[in-house]
Amino acid sequence: MREALMAQQIPLTVVDRWNRPLRALRLSVTDRCNLRCQYCMPEEDYTWLPRQTLLTFEEMARLTDVFTQLGVDKVRITGGEPLLRKDLPILIRLLRQNPRIQDIALTTNGVLLADQAADLYRAGLHRVTVSLDTLRPDRFKALTKREMLDRVLEGIRAVGAAGFTGLKIDTVVIRGFNDDELVDLVEYGKQVSGEVRFIEYMDVGGATEWAPEKVLSRTAMLQILSEQYGSIEPIVENSSAPAQRFRLPDGTIFGIIASTTTPFCATCDRSRLTADGMWYLCLYARQGIDLREPLRAGVETETLQSLILAGWNNRRDRGAEERKALEHRSTRGQFIAIEQLREDPHLEMHARGG
Repeated sequence: MREALMAQQIPLTVVDRWNRPLRALRLSVTDRCNLRCQYCMPEEDYTWLPRQTLLTFEEMARLTDVFTQLGVDKVRITGGEPLLRKDLPILIRLLRQNPRIQDIALTTNGVLLADQAADLYRAGLHRVTVSLDTLRPDRFKALTKREMLDRVLEGIRAVGAAGFTGLKIDTVVIRGFNDDELVDLVEYGKQVSGEVRFIEYMDVGGATEWAPEKVLSRTAMLQILSEQYGSIEPIVENSSAPAQRFRLPDGTIFGIIASTTTPFCATCDRSRLTADGMWYLCLYARQGIDLREPLRAGVETETLQSLILAGWNNRRDRGAEERKALEHRSTRGQFIAIEQLREDPHLEMHARGG
């Protein structure tokens, strides 16, 4: 009863210093991955999070429940590669028991998706996003250091076969590497009933080869696509989603996430919980808030609420805007040196859900 009363006293909308609400939680279930993409985790070996520190599914569900008491209603399961976490449908079923959660999505590289799509659908997962940066096997191997493109494409086909709708395909666009495949990817999206979202190359975490000249801007992407399709109509939406969506003359919809050239910090309602319970308020944050320690110490729900409420109320992060501001001083280089990443695995994007 005391917890119920406490929950009722929480404001309906919890906001930070810039009046941004707490709405979306990216929940990482592992820091491991079976690919080695050059823009995310290009090294073969990393300092991994200690196994004993990883949250159980029950602990993840408990913390998620606290977040939803404070306004979160969207949960995205991430990694690393989340399908490497054994028995993931168990977590989906636990989250589905929470009536405050309106949307449970999964972001995956697709390698293991063909084998798990049906189980995930039966467990109650709402939506799937698959990362696919190229349709060419040689480029896929060059980018990921693995020959697994066929398995990814098989996984994408399995999404619709399992019963899912609303498939999204995320493509990181790198100038000089895959910028000649934008049209091919849009056409592929039509074939699999997937909405393609092109992502500007970002300078985060282990992206050790990032350079400004490798960024293809939203403007440049639209120019390439308009040369093929003609007039492209922007879709006006009242949404905090990272992608701006566009409509082609034939009705096909695609999106562009322009967080490098046009940061969307002003409307960002997302935070990230790592697989070992560190809570990050921004993708670019250097420090997080440890929720695992108080959780395992057995504190009451209102104590966890207070930690999260205080963290979000004091949030002033605008990391992507701050990175972009460095361009004026010509000091926008590598975000974090690889030596620092090896000292603290939490600084890696694959540890905090990208």
